[in-house]
Amino acid sequence: MKTLIFKTTLKCNGCIASVKPGLDAIEGLTKWEIEIAEPDRPLKAEVESDDVEEKIIQVLEKSGFKAWK
Repeated sequence: MKTLIFKTTLKCNGCIASVKPGLDAIEGLTKWEIEIAEPDRPLKAEVESDDVEEKIIQVLEKSGFKAWK
């Protein structure tokens, strides 16, 4: 198990709700949370393998947001 932390452009709970189905569907992503009150709005993700990193970024971009490490 590995923890990845991404900075994001998510701004509110509505933004989180829009990416939730996509993040929940990623195989190998066992747990995730977004700290909306933090300045960089970090997405903390517990993953089983490194190939999940790109999938997380793609889900956010597909919803109109950005994520980077």
